[in-house]
Amino acid sequence: MRMEADVQEPVDESSRDADAGPPPAPWWHSPWRLLVLGAAVLFLGLAAGYAFFGGDRGSSGSTVDVGFLQDMRAHHDQAVSMAFTYLEKPASEQDPVLRSIAKTIIADQQFENGYMVGLLLDMGADPANETGQAMAWMDQPVPLERMPGMATEAQLDELQAATRAAADALFVELMAAHHEGGIHMAEHAAEHGSRADVRSLAERMAANQRGEIVDLRNALARAQP
Repeated sequence: MRMEADVQEPVDESSRDADAGPPPAPWWHSPWRLLVLGAAVLFLGLAAGYAFFGGDRGSSGSTVDVGFLQDMRAHHDQAVSMAFTYLEKPASEQDPVLRSIAKTIIADQQFENGYMVGLLLDMGADPANETGQAMAWMDQPVPLERMPGMATEAQLDELQAATRAAADALFVELMAAHHEGGIHMAEHAAEHGSRADVRSLAERMAANQRGEIVDLRNALARAQP
């Protein structure tokens, strides 16, 4: 019995490409995947905060320690939210360096939030400020939403609506102001906190946020003509 040779039909590459559609976007372009990553980093921070405090483990915290950790958690929440808002925009319309910084802000501040929850639990304190008033521990009481550097609802709406270069510029403006407010709070905690782990955390936060302000402004200067 004679076997017939297979005949290969010519392949229309343009047709195959059209059927396949565009290549999949990188995973970090998907907001829901970023949310999952943020939740995972938050959990890791919680585990680290609850397990590795050094010599302060189990000691009660002062008013400054507890107040700083509770209020900075709320402060961080808005920074993470602004970074997610920025990253939800089309990557092709945004500066890639600024997008990278936004991802770093999400990862770092979610981890710090988890770490702060662990510290608060170790102190036997509530993990969140439920009073609606912030910064009494600094003798500068204000509503939570009016902590230094916090963006207003109108500013957040403006960031949500902004596109292209305008979104880049507004993101840098709001995040730099937010970091400056956080530095103000962290510097007070670094000087007046009673627990060494809280003082050390506050010092690192202030240093990191100073560096990110420089990075944000430098990236924007390079991106704009």
